[in-house]
Amino acid sequence: MGSKRIIVAGTGSGAGKTTVTIGLMAAFRKKGLVVQGFKCGPDYIDPAYHTAITGRPSRNLDSWMLTEDVVRGVLSRASADADISIIEGVMGLYDGKSPVEDNGSTAEISLLTQTPVVLVVNVHSMARSAAAVVKGFQALNPNVPIVGVIANHAGSEGHGELIRQAVEKECGIPLLGTLVRTQEIRIPERHLGLLPAVERGELEPLFEQLGEMVAQRIDIDRLLALAEAPPLRLDESASHLFPAAKKRKPTVRIAVAKDAAFNFYYPENLEMLAEAGAECVFFSPLAGESVPDGIDGLYIGGGFPEEFAAELAEAEESRASVRRAIENGVPTFAECGGFMFLTDEIITTDGQRYPMVGIISGRTRMQTKRAALGYREAYGMEGNFLLHEGETARGHEFHYSTFEPDEELPHAYEVQSRFGKKQEGVLCENVVAGYTHLHFASAPLVVEHWIDACLAYQEKRTASSASKGGGQ
Repeated sequence: MGSKRIIVAGTGSGAGKTTVTIGLMAAFRKKGLVVQGFKCGPDYIDPAYHTAITGRPSRNLDSWMLTEDVVRGVLSRASADADISIIEGVMGLYDGKSPVEDNGSTAEISLLTQTPVVLVVNVHSMARSAAAVVKGFQALNPNVPIVGVIANHAGSEGHGELIRQAVEKECGIPLLGTLVRTQEIRIPERHLGLLPAVERGELEPLFEQLGEMVAQRIDIDRLLALAEAPPLRLDESASHLFPAAKKRKPTVRIAVAKDAAFNFYYPENLEMLAEAGAECVFFSPLAGESVPDGIDGLYIGGGFPEEFAAELAEAEESRASVRRAIENGVPTFAECGGFMFLTDEIITTDGQRYPMVGIISGRTRMQTKRAALGYREAYGMEGNFLLHEGETARGHEFHYSTFEPDEELPHAYEVQSRFGKKQEGVLCENVVAGYTHLHFASAPLVVEHWIDACLAYQEKRTASSASKGGGQ
């Protein structure tokens, strides 16, 4: 159990790896197998698909944000009780941080986890040339174990047979199946607005169709046999996945906003908080739920509050409870969508204004053009309780809004990207907010700092309650 794993990689973006990944997950689930999903890179959207299909949280394997040991640890821990792990690649197999190295690519994940690769090739308008494409991928780095090919966008079954003959003769690996171009089954254009549909279960019929198509047209039993992989090499000295974080019994309670508007959380972030002594208590601003009583910390993750701006604006008591908690001194971390939620208002692309929590002076304005995308090395600024000055963490930015402050506010981070450095986010006393999504496993001290801040607040809250003769 847990030893079978496969990477579904593409020759490039648009080759069809998401279609194949979703279809394989659905087909294996229908066979009664326990399937664990993973995604190469920092993306949140594809893991949401995986989670909906497999019924298990999908996880990111990112060799830029995380060390090799942590990547292997994430894979090992999540796949331990699964029959097969299916890892969806990012972009093309060799695309990553560098045009001359495998850094940050799907190929690097394959190499450091010793996971076999199935290559999805868009064979539209080619026959024997498909073998040249596959052979080129084999030759670029012969150490990457490409064990099979799936032909996508074929014109017909006969076209697929031509591809099979060429690939198997010239490349020495099997063509596992052919997906014929069809208008019947099409994944909607990939964008943030899809995720509410996933949450509501509206894409389940599509997932089922994809599973049936893959089961009919791909030899999933042969693929399962090719997914045999050696046990993962793990650092024996690590007592648990994140050795820099101290294991503690639950000592603090952190309220976590979790619903269709706020659901971009790396599972490891929440697990690390739990390992360090936090009990995570979930609440839904979208459902009008208030921040739970007796909490010592507040976490409002990313998502798309703009998609639900009207509903969040109507949830006045929920917003007021967030404001009260922060004004009372609760150590708060808000990232991207959570940052937007804490501002005075969100202005949508059609000019509508919706009031938000109002802790951060200013507004976020949605735009049709993407405002930022990419990896970030974040450096803590003075006064940042989460990431102290001189400390660094890794994460990424992906958003369509811009923040317009009403006054000059201290920044939370200085972030480095391929475009250079900039100051980002906002600090206001007990709040760290910004667009950068941090992966806590890139800097476990973030967790320690937050727990320490929660304990300090808890002590203050307890002393205040005692001086008032009890009560909350």
